[in-house]
Amino acid sequence: MNYKRNIKKVAVLGSGVMGSRIACHFANIGVQVLLLDIVPKDASADPKSRNKIVNDALDFALKSSPSPIYLKSFARRITTGNFEDDMPKIAECDWVIEVVVERLDIKQKVFENVEKFRKPGTLITSNTSGIPIHLMTEGRSEDFKKYFCGSHFFNPPRYLKLLEVIPTKDTSPEVIDFLLEYGEKFLGKTTVLAKDTPAFIGNRIGVFSIMSVLHYVDKTGMTVEEVDKLTGPVIGHPKSATFRTNDVVGLDTMVHVANGLSQNAPDDEAKELFQIPDFVNGMMKNNWLGSKTGQGFYKKEKKDGVNQFYALDLKTLEYKPSKKVKFPSLETTKTVDNLKDRLRILIAAKDKAGDFYRATFYQLFAYASNRIPEISDELYKIDAATNAGFGWEMGPFEKWDAIGVENTVKEMETAGHKPAQWVYDMLAGGAKSFYKVKDGKRLYYHISSKTYKVIPGTEAFILLDNIRASHTVWENSGTTITDIGDGILNLEFHTKMNTIGSEVIEGINKAITLAEQGYKGLVISNEGANFSAGANVGMIFMMAVEQEFDELNMVIKAFQQTMMRIRYSSIPVVVAPHQMALGGGCEICLHADKVVAHAELYMGLVEFGVGLIPGGGGTKEFALRLSDELQEGDIELNNFRDRFLTIGQAKVSTSAYEAFEFGYLKKGRDMVVISRNRLLSEAKNQCLMLADEGYTQPVQRKDIRVLGKQALGLGYIGANTMFSGNYISEHDVKISHKLAYVMAGGDLSQPSVVSEDYLLNLEREAFVSLCTERKTLERIQSILTGGKILRN
Repeated sequence: MNYKRNIKKVAVLGSGVMGSRIACHFANIGVQVLLLDIVPKDASADPKSRNKIVNDALDFALKSSPSPIYLKSFARRITTGNFEDDMPKIAECDWVIEVVVERLDIKQKVFENVEKFRKPGTLITSNTSGIPIHLMTEGRSEDFKKYFCGSHFFNPPRYLKLLEVIPTKDTSPEVIDFLLEYGEKFLGKTTVLAKDTPAFIGNRIGVFSIMSVLHYVDKTGMTVEEVDKLTGPVIGHPKSATFRTNDVVGLDTMVHVANGLSQNAPDDEAKELFQIPDFVNGMMKNNWLGSKTGQGFYKKEKKDGVNQFYALDLKTLEYKPSKKVKFPSLETTKTVDNLKDRLRILIAAKDKAGDFYRATFYQLFAYASNRIPEISDELYKIDAATNAGFGWEMGPFEKWDAIGVENTVKEMETAGHKPAQWVYDMLAGGAKSFYKVKDGKRLYYHISSKTYKVIPGTEAFILLDNIRASHTVWENSGTTITDIGDGILNLEFHTKMNTIGSEVIEGINKAITLAEQGYKGLVISNEGANFSAGANVGMIFMMAVEQEFDELNMVIKAFQQTMMRIRYSSIPVVVAPHQMALGGGCEICLHADKVVAHAELYMGLVEFGVGLIPGGGGTKEFALRLSDELQEGDIELNNFRDRFLTIGQAKVSTSAYEAFEFGYLKKGRDMVVISRNRLLSEAKNQCLMLADEGYTQPVQRKDIRVLGKQALGLGYIGANTMFSGNYISEHDVKISHKLAYVMAGGDLSQPSVVSEDYLLNLEREAFVSLCTERKTLERIQSILTGGKILRN
């Protein structure tokens, strides 16, 4: 059987927290969704009454934050119904996903009903997080069993990238391969093939790690704030760290998984760690489950209109004002950007933090090594599952590699956390690490063959971390230019938050020069947490404070000229942004020949928040795009107002699709990629396509139609009206007037045609003049010192 299928319609059975959000994510990628749930007990014959549960659940999901849907209009792809009236409609579906309550008897009843209407060959999967997959198919047909397996999404499905595929002995191998590829390529997931063992892979390791920390805290008396300081971004984990994550997910969820492991994994050597500590039992008794009940390890109260934050004292179960904590070892790592280097410093630290890391890391490393081959035959799956399911930058084996496998084994033994025998065999055989890079591919240590193999499914990816060492063409302190093959260069930033300063400007110009001299094209992308948080406002602030306005003018002009060089080079320039692309990062995208954007894109011209207007060509570009729209016969002043408000309100997209709505991305030119791992390879393909189609160097625009006083008046009136209503400050009015002046092309008496250079000069003059304003400097200082937007 050669299993190939185009998934056009999916049925999701169960509309709870997971079901409704899984439905939304399928709608995100363009699939039609049938979302069904039970009929309320007191329902009338009216369809609205009979579908109340499913409709309420979907409405709740769509109003939740962060949103499960890329664009509100995508929700129209979801049709709702109920199990009694609409189950026959699953015959039209290519994939049926069960997401009902976690009870085997109820799931089996649902599957019995599904089999009555499902057409042969239809995929059928369960989103269970813990019920053994093989028990669900008892009494089902051979065809049902062949196309059935577990498909465990993590919550929230849009944002957490893990999708575990758990087959039974009857699942067709073609079905497994299809789901692994489809999940990665189209749903944007890290797909991991898991065994049908308790909690599968992600939760088995992730919840062990949490329980290990809880028991360490119980034993040592460490505070909630101390643990969250140690288990957040400093070790490559999310900001929510340990206890805030529990509050968000719900303490009851963690307890449910831990209890399940305690009961269902009786031979686990660390089963005592899945016993619930007394302080957690106390919290469960008090119903302190986290965000869902208003308090958990933390709580927030308003006193005299001001938010007060409290942390739970785990000994007394009393709330006390939350305190900031410091550790000497963490202070020494503040300037260490590389996570591997930080981990080596932290594990060797001689303070309380070092003790914590050695105890919890060594325990985690030993536990993960002992789960092979129980939950997985390959170690990379354990890292992939924890990273994608829990938002870690490095999984257990990756952390262990960073610290050094050979030099930690003895210390682990001394601490009572001896790793599995295969680790000793690996070291004895001369293999000193779990991973290595060769010929641009990342290899993992394959335990049974005692050799290194390429991680399956990664062959189509271009990952800069794997090729940088052998393919770097040029670099400076903030950028690296890499040859990614077939005549295409890639420029990546690696400044703090990938901000754009002189080193990045130099890198962009050098990359274009090199590409024009001997390559087909250039891609601008990177593998940082964010594409770019914008221009280096610290540098702008220092120049403004020291009143070096001529030099500041030159710096802004260089930025503008660099953006124009991206637009008017003789080779195609493709930009591939992901996550944050703000301010200058957005302006780079605005000037590209094509943008290949990751779906999770938070893009915006946000300069207004620091008392400025976009000064790197962003304001000019919005005026240019407005002109193109006007030439297409659109309503002039309405379009001007929309563009003006997008910058004036510093609108940031919540997805790449919304970036099209805001005018940051261009319909018909730019594109969206769901899979983060495929972003660079797709950008390279698009760059090659532009080059091979006979790319012609564009000519600078001198035909931009601006509206002059007509639009200027609209901008002024709008700002003054907002000020009169106390919606904006007097300084906001001043910035709005400057913005309107540039976008209108100045105070021209009638609509006129101007050049890009003319608009860039207006933009730069307005930018520099705002830098002379005390209130603008106060706004910039607020961002630099506290990360907060000041509305003065």
